[in-house]
Order: sequence, then structure tokens, then C-alpha cells
Amino acid sequence: MKLRGALALTLLPILLLSGCSVEDDALLVYSGRSEALLGPLVEKFEQESGLDVEVRYAGSAELAAQLLEEGENSPADVFLAQDAGALGAAAKAGLLTGIPDEIYSLVPSGYSAADQSWVGVSGRARVLVFDPGKVSELPASIFDLEDASWQGRIGIAPTNASFQAFVTAMRILHGDARTLAWLEAMKVNAVIYEKNGAILEAVEAGQLDAGLINHYYWYARAKDVGQAQMNSRLAQFQAADAGNLVNVAGVGILNSTDAAEQFVSFLLSETGQQYFAQETREYPLVEGISPADELTPLADIPTPAIDLSDLDTLAETLELIRQAGLI
Repeated sequence: MKLRGALALTLLPILLLSGCSVEDDALLVYSGRSEALLGPLVEKFEQESGLDVEVRYAGSAELAAQLLEEGENSPADVFLAQDAGALGAAAKAGLLTGIPDEIYSLVPSGYSAADQSWVGVSGRARVLVFDPGKVSELPASIFDLEDASWQGRIGIAPTNASFQAFVTAMRILHGDARTLAWLEAMKVNAVIYEKNGAILEAVEAGQLDAGLINHYYWYARAKDVGQAQMNSRLAQFQAADAGNLVNVAGVGILNSTDAAEQFVSFLLSETGQQYFAQETREYPLVEGISPADELTPLADIPTPAIDLSDLDTLAETLELIRQAGLI
């Protein structure tokens, strides 16, 4: 199934955005990161560069679908995605012009596309958030959540790009049949949410025992209220488990201009990397910029052996999630 077919159900609302006017001299960014998260950083870039930036916000998968629909006629200059899978889909279609050597080399190999089509800007680890008063025995593997004892106790967000990338990693590691069986078990056991943040809030409120989220949602909330005030805790699965995927938010260039390259370079500058580290509690990817003190070092996370460039089979993943009845 082609990507545009697989994403047809989510594409229409985004296509409506194509009628929005954009100033001729403005840099147009398609952003799969939310305005609340990216907006302050865009303002900093405009102040420092003197350039005008227009941003169209939507889900990463939805924007990838729009880019495939627009093809070479896309007005976008830059695609900033929440996960490697959406960027890989755009790269596979030949829509990304590539990242200049001096920018690409800022990020260690493994956190960017092997073919230099896109570059990672921040890291995020998949984790299990849980209520220690309700979960006495932690699951060793993501597959333990198939057990009937988890029915109605585990939260997932199937429409979220990070969840979809995690499912793609599961497909790579265990094959489509095994992954479909897990998804079908989640159809029975899981409580469905739209966003990671909603899962965290449900666990914090005692409405849910556990959930699958990205690490930074917990740390961002803990930054605001204090770790001692958090009711939930974080855990990871056994070594090399798909549930421990470390994915990246990344960026690709569609229209190779000085403005586009300046924007990508800014995301990897000290200002940009410190913003991700301190304000959003994500992992900075540029050497010399440290993550927030309370985060587990990236090197200590027992990640599965996954090439992030291989997370580009988004269409197949969405079809499997749809088969399981989760979207």
C-alpha cells in the first residue's frame, strides 16, 4: 500500500491548510512538533536571524502525507518531524534535498539518516509510566502487556507518531505477524488516548495503572510541580526490548536555500540544543550539550538494535494498526 493511500483518512484536514497564504519571502516550515513546543524557538530564530518564518502545525504523519500529495510543488522549505519514520517516508519519495556536511556532522551517526537526507535534532526514549501503588510487578517485555491481567490498565496513543514509530521498530525486530498479534492484544487490553500527555495525566490522577509514553512528558511535568509531587514513576523494559526505542525528532530540507539551512543549523546550535535539553527535557544530540541532570544518560538506555533510517515504512505500520482496529 502506498503512503498516500494509507494516510488518506488523515490527509483531508491538512490539505485544507494548503489554501493558507504564505509571505513570499518567509521561510515555510511544516512542523510535526506542536506550536506550544516549537513556537518559542521559532521566535528566537527570527530574532537572531532577522528572517520571517511561517509554520504550519499538524501531526508528523499527516504532514508527510501532504508532502507526498504536493510532491515537487510543495511550498514548504523545511520539514520538522516528531519522529524518524515520517522523515524517512519523505526521504524515500525523494522530496528531501539533503543536509549539508557541516550541519550533518554535528550529530553522531545513529541519530540521523544514513543517506544524509535528514538530521536528528533531539532524542526521546520510550518508557513505561506507572503508578507504583497499583503496579507491584513491572513487565519485563512489551509483550508482557498482552497478558489478560493488563486489561483496562495500560494506556496507549495509536494515532501518535512516536507510538507508530515504536510499532515500526517492533515490525523490524519481530515481523508483521507478531506485531499484529500484539496490536490485537492491545485492542483488548489497552485504554486508548490521543496523546502521550493525556496518558501521563490519567496515571497521575489514579485513573490508569500504566501507559506507554515518551520520557520527556514525565520530566517536563516534574520540572513544573517537583519530582516529589509526582505520583507516577518511569521504568524501562529488559535490554534490547522494542519498548526501549530511542527515537529522534528530526528535520529535512525540501527547498535548499540559505534560510532553510540557517534554520536547521539553529536547531543544532547551542541555543537550540539547550532549549530542547532544559525546556522540553529531551536529549540534546550535539556533543558538548548536556541533558537535564535527572535524565538517564542515553548510553545507559538498553535500546534495541535499530537503524532509525529503517523506520520509513510508515504506510505498512499504519495499515497494521488499522487492521488491529486501533485507528
